[in-house]
Amino acid sequence: MLKHAVIPFLLGAGLLSGAPSALAASNLVFCSEGSPAGFDPGQYTTGTDFDASAETVFNRLTQFERGGTAVIPGLATKWEVSDDGKTYTFHLREGVKFHTTDYFKPTRNFNADDVLFTFNRMLDKDHPFRKAYPTEFPYFTDMGMDKNIAKLEKLDEQTVKFTLNEVDAAFIQNLAMSFASIQSAEYADQLLKDGKAADINQKPIGTGPFVFSKYQKDAQIRFKGNKDYWQPDDVKIDNLIFAITTDASVRMQKLKKNECQVTLFPRPADIQPLKQDPKLQMPQQAGFNLGYIAYNTQHPPFDRLEVRQAMDMAVNKQAIIQAVYQDSGQLAVNAMPPTQWSYDDSIKDAPFDPEKAKQLLQQAGVKPGTEITLWAMPVQRPYNPNAKLMAEMLQADWSKLGFKVRIVSYEWGEYLKRMKSGEHDIALIGWTGDNGDPDNWLGTLYNCDAIGSNNYSQWCDPQYDSLVKQAKQVTDRAQRTALYQQAQQRLKQQVPITPVAHSTVNQPLSIKVSEFKVSPFGRNVFSGVSVD
Repeated sequence: MLKHAVIPFLLGAGLLSGAPSALAASNLVFCSEGSPAGFDPGQYTTGTDFDASAETVFNRLTQFERGGTAVIPGLATKWEVSDDGKTYTFHLREGVKFHTTDYFKPTRNFNADDVLFTFNRMLDKDHPFRKAYPTEFPYFTDMGMDKNIAKLEKLDEQTVKFTLNEVDAAFIQNLAMSFASIQSAEYADQLLKDGKAADINQKPIGTGPFVFSKYQKDAQIRFKGNKDYWQPDDVKIDNLIFAITTDASVRMQKLKKNECQVTLFPRPADIQPLKQDPKLQMPQQAGFNLGYIAYNTQHPPFDRLEVRQAMDMAVNKQAIIQAVYQDSGQLAVNAMPPTQWSYDDSIKDAPFDPEKAKQLLQQAGVKPGTEITLWAMPVQRPYNPNAKLMAEMLQADWSKLGFKVRIVSYEWGEYLKRMKSGEHDIALIGWTGDNGDPDNWLGTLYNCDAIGSNNYSQWCDPQYDSLVKQAKQVTDRAQRTALYQQAQQRLKQQVPITPVAHSTVNQPLSIKVSEFKVSPFGRNVFSGVSVD
């Protein structure tokens, strides 16, 4: 029997004893690393976008505890799951208010209509709002939720029911992810009526701890503390400012000068000096992440297994980790981090063997002087602190095989967009886990449904796909683990990627900041945070 009822409880109560009250709130500047592509979380997949929207403006039905992977109630106070595991009934929190801004004044509180709008827009390509503002929802489709949600019903103003076609063992975790942020149906109706549907992505309205105020691309985003937040103890900042600062050294200088109180992604060489600064603190934890090389299996010669094997065995991982990650990286051999349950620790790397790689390429008929593109990210990410340096090292490794390697880069949003359309030959990319479930790695990144989205290898293997889909449709963890480990073995054999490293997450903060929790998912969450 599969039963699950969550007992409602008071969120935030008692967690921040001794912290200032909302009345003593203040201002906090976060030196972020890039401009968001927009503020509609359903459209995006990167932490840059989610930090600026999902973690500030919005809430979800379920949510992750701050600093952890456990799921707790959010806009739903409790839920029940049917015996067959296919029906989820959510009881919605009462009295939750949507934001009031200069562009929207709500006339009612959050209710079931908002849940229906949020998910029906993602489910139905003929939804009136989606026709007025055409967009895609990559996470939603990558995880097959567009195919698996058979029906969404409003039972009453405070109760909704999801009916699934198949059991989805990660469904509750998925609903806590950023893409599932709840939008206002009333605001959407207003935008539709005014012919301004696209404003949902530029002028967001949510129920979250911060209210969107202003955005200047490549400069700043400003938010105000939500005085009407349903968890009032979590709003301790009057003004939250994202100071967009792409250069890591500039971010650290601003932090030292107290021009910002929180930042991210220090360069490895900066970590020790920052730790020694008495005005700063540097919490750290093992990264729930993976930096990897994606081979576009739709582009010759990378459509051939022996070519991918040759590229893989010519990568000098140890040298890359020493130069790029320094003391903050661990060698990766698998398609997800070892801290993820179901990780197969029996998987080993092929030995570093450039001579054998040359032989494989010769056997495959790859001619010396073949030109290939290697795409390098323009930004630091938790999983790769210096993509440019890594690309230069790979260029040297693969040039020894006879390739003529050209390094390519674009602005971050453009980089992702072009990779999703498959323009690259080989790309540097990575991932930070979103929900603690293996499907978030093995399904989201490498299955057939994710081609055109997060499957940057454009790799579709029926045997692998079958394994990850079966694993998602059973709830017994031992059964799921066995299937996921078979999938990991298959992926390692077929080499659509070369895993490079897992990096330690170092979070530089001013000592004035209290109760900031380092997120295992790489998010920067300011609810519950205070600054002296």
